[in-house]
Amino acid sequence: MCRNIRPLANFEPPVTTDEIQAAALQYVRKISGTTRPSQVNTAAFEHAVAEVAAASARLLDALVTTAPPKDREVEAAKARQRAAVRYGTA
Repeated sequence: MCRNIRPLANFEPPVTTDEIQAAALQYVRKISGTTRPSQVNTAAFEHAVAEVAAASARLLDALVTTAPPKDREVEAAKARQRAAVRYGTA
């Protein structure tokens, strides 16, 4: 999985369509090997992003969990701490 794609399930507040769209774009960029498709491939690229976003939204809507929702700020703080340890900026 691409490092830039973050888990989107079970957060409070819930995931937004913009976050789903951004994850879909990252995924399509990763598997296509390009960040900007050529003019001839733009329609296929955009269609793939829309399809991945739609499938992701359906998946997130269908997931069921008994775990309490994760707090975005707490998870972001944990990620910053892990990065500080990893890159020695602590």
